Amino acid sequence: MSYLWGDSLSGFWSAWVIIISLGTIGLSAWFLLSNRRTDKQPDAEGNVETTGHAADGIEEYDNPLPKWWFQLFVGTVVFAVGYLVLYPGLGNFQGLLGWSQESQWEQEVEQAEERFAPIFEQYQEVAIPELAKDGEAMQVAERIFLNNCAVCHGSNARGGYGFPNLTNDDWLYGGEPENIVATITNGRNGLMPSWQQLGEDNIENLTQFVLSLSGEDHDADRAEKGQSTFISVCAACHTPDGTGNQALGAPDLTDEVWLYQKPGQSVADSVRQTLRNGRNGHMPAQAAYIGEDKVHLVAAYVYSLRYDD
Repeated sequence: MSYLWGDSLSGFWSAWVIIISLGTIGLSAWFLLSNRRTDKQPDAEGNVETTGHAADGIEEYDNPLPKWWFQLFVGTVVFAVGYLVLYPGLGNFQGLLGWSQESQWEQEVEQAEERFAPIFEQYQEVAIPELAKDGEAMQVAERIFLNNCAVCHGSNARGGYGFPNLTNDDWLYGGEPENIVATITNGRNGLMPSWQQLGEDNIENLTQFVLSLSGEDHDADRAEKGQSTFISVCAACHTPDGTGNQALGAPDLTDEVWLYQKPGQSVADSVRQTLRNGRNGHMPAQAAYIGEDKVHLVAAYVYSLRYDD
C-alpha cells in the first residue's frame, strides 16, 4: 500500500489498512474452510446429496471442493500473508525486507547519477555556444527538455498562448547563454499591471499607439493621442521607443511577436485585453527538477534552437 499512501500513515489510516487487509484474507480463509465438506461423499449406490437448489429440473449436487482447487486457494492465502509480511502493505509496517517504492526509486536515481554524472561534468566544461553544436550532447539535452519543458513550450519549443517561442530571437530576458542559464536556474516572474483605471478612451488610444509601433493597422488620430499616455505610464518598462527592457522582462512592442494573442484573435483585441487586465507570467525555477548539473546542457539546447528555426 505504500504506492498509494507513501512511507508514513496516520494512526487511523494505518489501522484502517491493517484491518481491511487482514480482514479480507481472514474472511477468504474462513469462507474456504467452511465450505470444505469432506463428509459429503456418494453412498453405496453412488447417490450424492443435493443442496436443495433446482433450476429447470436440474439439481445442484452438494459435492466437496475439488482437492486441487482447495489447495490452490490455500496457496493464494499463504502467498497473501507472506507478501504482507515481506513487503510494505500493513499500514506503517514496511515489511521484513525493508523495501518500499521510494527506496527503490532513490536507489535507481543514485545508480543513474553515478553512471551519468561524469558525462554531465564533462559537458559543464564546454562553453554553451560550442556545446550547442555537439549533436550527441544535444540529443541528451533534447530528452531532458521534452521531459521537463515541453509541457509548456511544446515539443517543438515554439510555445503557445502565454508561453514564449524559444526558436526565434524575441527574448523577454535576453537570449545570451548567461541569460538562459539564469532563467532555467532561478525561473522568472513577469508582471504587467492593469491600466483599467485609465478609462476605456485612454485604453483605446494606447492600443492604437502600440499597434503603430509594430506597423499594424491602426487609427492614426487615436495613436497620436495615445503616445503621450504611453510615455507617462508605459515607457518606464517598455522604454520610450517601445523596444522593451530585458532586465525587467518587458517585451519589445515594435516587433510582430505577441505572447498573449490567442488563435483567431486580432492583435488589437489582445493588446486591449492586456491593458485592461494586465498579465502575470511565471516561469518556475528548474534547477531543482532537472538537477543543477543539467542546467548548462539544457541551456545549450535552448541556445541551439534559434539556429534550427
